[in-house]
Amino acid sequence: MSPVNASQDGQDTPESRVGPEPEGRPDFSQYHHPAAGWGAAKSVTRFLVRERELLDGPRAILKMNHENGGFDCPGCAWPDDRKGLHLDICENGIKHVTWEMTRKRVGREFFARHSVSELSGWSDFALEDQGRLTEPMSYDPESDHYVPISWKDAFELVGRTLRDLHNPNQASFYTSGRLGNEATFLYQLWAREFGTNNLPDCSNMCHEASGRALQASLGTGKGTCDLADWETTDALFIMGVNAASNAPRMLTALAEAYDRGAQVVHINPLVEAAATRTIIPHDFKDMALNKATRTSTLNLQVRIGGDMAFLRGIAKAVLEQSTSDPKALDREFIDRHTDGFDAYRELCEATPWDEIERQSGLSREDILKAARVYRDADRSIISWCLGVTQHEHGVDTVREIVNVLLLRGNLGREGAGPSPVRGHSNVQGNRTCGIDHRPTDAFLTRLAEACDIDAPRAHGLDTIGTIEAMRRGDVKVFVGMGGNFALAAPDTPYTYEALRTCELTVQVSTKLNRSHLVHGRRALILPCLGRTEKDEQRGGLQSTSVEDSMSMVHLSVGMKRPASKHLLSEPAIISGMARATLPDSGTPWEWYVEDYDRVRDTMAQVIDGFEDCNRRVRLPLGFRIKQPARELVFLTDSGRAEFSAAPLPDVIPEPGTLALGTMRSHDQWNTTIYSDNDRYRGIKNLRTLVFLNQDDMRERGIGEFDPVDITSTARDGSKRGLKGYLAVPYDIPRGCAAGYMPEMNVLCALGDHSTQSDQPIMKHVKVTVEPSG
Repeated sequence: MSPVNASQDGQDTPESRVGPEPEGRPDFSQYHHPAAGWGAAKSVTRFLVRERELLDGPRAILKMNHENGGFDCPGCAWPDDRKGLHLDICENGIKHVTWEMTRKRVGREFFARHSVSELSGWSDFALEDQGRLTEPMSYDPESDHYVPISWKDAFELVGRTLRDLHNPNQASFYTSGRLGNEATFLYQLWAREFGTNNLPDCSNMCHEASGRALQASLGTGKGTCDLADWETTDALFIMGVNAASNAPRMLTALAEAYDRGAQVVHINPLVEAAATRTIIPHDFKDMALNKATRTSTLNLQVRIGGDMAFLRGIAKAVLEQSTSDPKALDREFIDRHTDGFDAYRELCEATPWDEIERQSGLSREDILKAARVYRDADRSIISWCLGVTQHEHGVDTVREIVNVLLLRGNLGREGAGPSPVRGHSNVQGNRTCGIDHRPTDAFLTRLAEACDIDAPRAHGLDTIGTIEAMRRGDVKVFVGMGGNFALAAPDTPYTYEALRTCELTVQVSTKLNRSHLVHGRRALILPCLGRTEKDEQRGGLQSTSVEDSMSMVHLSVGMKRPASKHLLSEPAIISGMARATLPDSGTPWEWYVEDYDRVRDTMAQVIDGFEDCNRRVRLPLGFRIKQPARELVFLTDSGRAEFSAAPLPDVIPEPGTLALGTMRSHDQWNTTIYSDNDRYRGIKNLRTLVFLNQDDMRERGIGEFDPVDITSTARDGSKRGLKGYLAVPYDIPRGCAAGYMPEMNVLCALGDHSTQSDQPIMKHVKVTVEPSG
């Protein structure tokens, strides 16, 4: 049966396939092998053969994530090895780089052969698989084709359309995480000199809750840990993370922690491959002996949304133990450095154990096991990802993580602290370098002084706000720097309608994707250099800087000849659009592009922690941005770390409904799909599926691979659906379900976003699942 989706009005419409055509019948069998190891090696080899990159692929592997003259992997933001490891790589990073380095090209001849209407029926895999974009293209509505346009004319179209707007807030400037720091700084400078803080980014959909929670609790929007802390901690608590697919280099840290005797506790509704065993590919001895290392000492399958209740149970257990064990709490730390402890203790005491068990989906006995690990560890790190943040109560949950850490003084010392996992290269650098729709007055003041502009002070639109404003007609120009906005955003039909309402959509990209086909009345595709390619400017070969998820900033230098002589770098494209928009601007846009050191010199005047960055970024490992909270300096109103006292949310699904969380497959990077397989979950030739608890399946009369209809109900009562998806029995708590994004984004109503963070609630969608008619 061909899956279809239902729009908000209930009308069924065919759904474009996201992944490639399956190579055979769907198959499911449990994966019992270690993560990474030979399975990853074989997968990479097959991928290199398929992409015909057996020469450049291995060359790139030897240059990726090297501190001296290498390029930063455009995949995840896990920190680079601190000891000069020559193969600091992973399966998905290699695939991501090879996908970018393909020899296939998409030029004017391709667009002349294929109309936008025709391409709209292609799968997303097929679109990206055509290869690298080679020259700027403009949409011609009369022919329904993209046609060539010169860079000069493309820039002038952008500038003229922006100048013709009634006010600057009718434009929105979106950023994907792959944008380098220098381009990021120029991008936000353009938007703010133009007059708007409409700077949505992918963080609005992923870790916005983390930033807001950490800012409120500690006075910093980032984690305080670095890789050295991971190498010395006594206990790691990994929450809502599928590391083997989303941050595979973390496997090295998990295996090393286990080997040295540290406790590694995974908290996740699914027992993912990273929570079992691994063979690290760069450990040649273990590879030769096929010797696996465990990556966990305890696995707890919390219900979807139950992480906060689990953390409250840890805190309650520690506080109960403190009545007889004075070392259970770090009273000196609490008294000297925190505020709000008494209210939090009273809240924990008033929260009954049966409610903690009910909301977490875990027994008191299991929670106490984790609490003993936490109590016995001298130093603990709690790490988390989107399984924690993409909920209505995401901010409260991250603040609860901080509460637990504060109880035992796990802050401001080696081997301890909060450590969010950013899943996209340089997404943290984007925020550091000014992509923020809610900028601080201090940042805007420094920017205005250093760049001699009148920076707007009113808060701008985030991702959800931008989509709503486009749909209303209030935002008429959308500029996207990288990514695939149309496919990544929630409520797919609504997002499509919003983009099509625009006067102009601009996509700066390396490959063809869905966002080029879902466009405004006028549309531009502006092709840019990839992370792997050499960036030659008047000042010579340029380097860009990026920031990893632990605040290390280092240089990235491309190694490969550009895919086309017509490609421009991201800073050059931004500067071209900025000059066309602001012809009388005093900002030296062209001068900046000649030598990115000039951009960094200006960044050093504006950004906290970037002082003297041109020298420090050239150190072997770059430099770490200072973290006041790590030094026990808390930039909060009280000057102390703040305990929070939020009540537990009710996350129990209503009778007959399930809580569904969207996620990636293993053979996927964000919206880029490499195949219809998900090796670590045992899936072959299938993406249109839903993972279900076997008892929930029996209750509904559903068998393995039975077609089912999935219907979500939004807060406003509207319904959205997917039909003909196949049911797969899986080890997941009762009342829970899971499936792949971006296919399931259609189920996430745009209005169902967190009131705490404005993030789409993509990990807690209320659904019913029934056998297809």
